[in-house]
Amino acid sequence: MEEVRRLWLQALEDLKTAEILLKVGRYYASVFFAQQAAEKALKALYIHLKRELPPHTHNLLELLRSLGVDREDLVDAAADLTPEYIVTRYPNAAGGVPAELYNERSAREHLEKARLIVDYCGEVLGGGRSG
Repeated sequence: MEEVRRLWLQALEDLKTAEILLKVGRYYASVFFAQQAAEKALKALYIHLKRELPPHTHNLLELLRSLGVDREDLVDAAADLTPEYIVTRYPNAAGGVPAELYNERSAREHLEKARLIVDYCGEVLGGGRSG
């Protein structure tokens, strides 16, 4: 299905963007793109497996549950990444300036969690690993 391919390729691009932003010290933006990579990978997997559009949500836990995935490492990664689609962008959601809330360590941790989810989706999709 074409939508699966588009979402998957964009997930990989978002993951690369997160890596680049981490390297240049734009940590909050790196975390945002890491979350987006995981979300798009899960939505690609959802369409691939269910042959229907995924729920309109940014909640990675909800997407995992709807796919019947209960692997603890993936659930933990999804729980940590889910709020970042909004916290990284809006001061009122972050309780401060998002750009000031993240450092290299936290951005790297979020990137690894996103990579875990993307790699899982790639293995199920047959598209391999992200890196």
